[in-house]
Amino acid sequence: MMIVALARALAFFLFAVTLAGAAPAPAAAQGVDPHAIVQKFGGKQSFEATEGVIGELAATGDPSVAGALRALGEGELYWRDSDQAVFIVHGRDDPATLLDPITGEPAGTAPQSSLTKVRIKNSIRNAISDALAGLTLRAKDPAVRLNAAETLFSEADAQGIAALDAAIAAETVPAVRQKMEESRAAAVLRSDRPSEEKVEAVKVLQHRGDRAALNVLNSLSASSADPVLHRAAQAGAAAIESTIAFWNQAQNVWYGLSLGSVLLLAAIGLAITFGVMGVINMAHGEMVMLGAYTTFVVQELIRANAPGLFDWSLVIALPLAFLVSGLVGLAVERCIIRFLYGRPLETLLATFGVSLILQQGVRTLFGPTNRQVGNPGWMSGAFDVGLMSVTWNRLWIIVFALVVFAVLLLILNRTPMGLQMRAVTQNRRMAAAMGIRTPWVDALTFALGSGIAGIAGVALSQIDNVSPNLGQGYIIDSFMVVVFGGVGNLWGTLVGAMSLGILNKSLEPYAGAVLGKIVVLVLLILFIQKRPRGLFALKGRFVDA
Repeated sequence: MMIVALARALAFFLFAVTLAGAAPAPAAAQGVDPHAIVQKFGGKQSFEATEGVIGELAATGDPSVAGALRALGEGELYWRDSDQAVFIVHGRDDPATLLDPITGEPAGTAPQSSLTKVRIKNSIRNAISDALAGLTLRAKDPAVRLNAAETLFSEADAQGIAALDAAIAAETVPAVRQKMEESRAAAVLRSDRPSEEKVEAVKVLQHRGDRAALNVLNSLSASSADPVLHRAAQAGAAAIESTIAFWNQAQNVWYGLSLGSVLLLAAIGLAITFGVMGVINMAHGEMVMLGAYTTFVVQELIRANAPGLFDWSLVIALPLAFLVSGLVGLAVERCIIRFLYGRPLETLLATFGVSLILQQGVRTLFGPTNRQVGNPGWMSGAFDVGLMSVTWNRLWIIVFALVVFAVLLLILNRTPMGLQMRAVTQNRRMAAAMGIRTPWVDALTFALGSGIAGIAGVALSQIDNVSPNLGQGYIIDSFMVVVFGGVGNLWGTLVGAMSLGILNKSLEPYAGAVLGKIVVLVLLILFIQKRPRGLFALKGRFVDA
């Protein structure tokens, strides 16, 4: 093993000397002109001299020489007979258009008969490939180096090992160095390196642990005749499959939390109105829809009058959506629902009619088609956690849902209005006997629940189609959350929303979306048979009962 290590170190040293020459730093850093080096291709010279010029260009570490190297490899690098100046020439037009080999800018024209192509052969093409790989692997921008390493992983070639060794030795960013080492491991597995080195490469890919590494190890397991390497590849592939299964489950949990936050936003207002007033509000989904359309109107006004404020559009839309939905809810309660207390079936029918009226009103004003609501810059894009992709809009919606929950909890437990609402929830007649104006508590409660539904619509506009039917997709799920968690209990609503969200997304990969919802509904029915008042039932004497 010591001999192998010494041989590997010696090979690396010889490659570094060949690539960089005697200078300890890149030539570009010492003021060497890449244009002057490219001009050395001019004139009749040996293949060895051409390879030497390629080595000089690679040693500069300057990405601007990549164009000249590519042109040389594609047979488009010429030198002019009169002065041996070197140019890039595309096609066979006569006169030919000359391009500067470094900048690519036009440099005049010349007859084809006055130009001579720089000769190359297979060994020179290989040298060009190594030089290009080295240039991108040693670019100044870490993102360029990272992308180059990923490209070399997908196009693993044993000829790129030397360039990767030099780049790994010079790399200072740990994440980029790791990607380079993974690319080197993939290249080693496609080379004629010793079996011991390939086993070490298998361990590197096993540590990477994604599907690309799994494909490489599966291919190696199927093609390798070496029993030791075959077993190592199989063990590595099995470990990666376990890792992928873990992250797939984590992704399902994340999707479940995301769905749960949406259900929490949609149901939290309903939990208040249903719990305090006992009203089955079938128009609650339309309050969510009004909040989404308020967001659309705000963004349209900003686009037309102040485009620079677009990233603030959701912040502006939140209080407006609360006011619009809250005022509509207050009007519905004062004009319709207050005459129907104690008659739940009539409130169901009445609010269903209000739901149809609001839907038709929105269709009349905005049309029946979906409306575009844009994502601000801070809610766009995604990032990776292990093998799991996390989108910014879903993450912010989860944070927003928890903030709304905390603020509402603070209102209910630390304000006079919240105290009165809890008193009416637990014992309406006793609260009225103590001087609480229960009709106004009902009105303000309904307005608060509707307003919260409106700000839920602001959040939902970022992940769903804004249309007149937006609220209908969430009303049934909202009732399921409220009943499961416990009517009127905010903590029950939180736990119920997250539990149903995770259960839904965990079942979908196995049962499908529709059958998964059916299974959840059946389980919920069985649960209610055992606990009719939900997970967290409110405590009180309930004189009304």
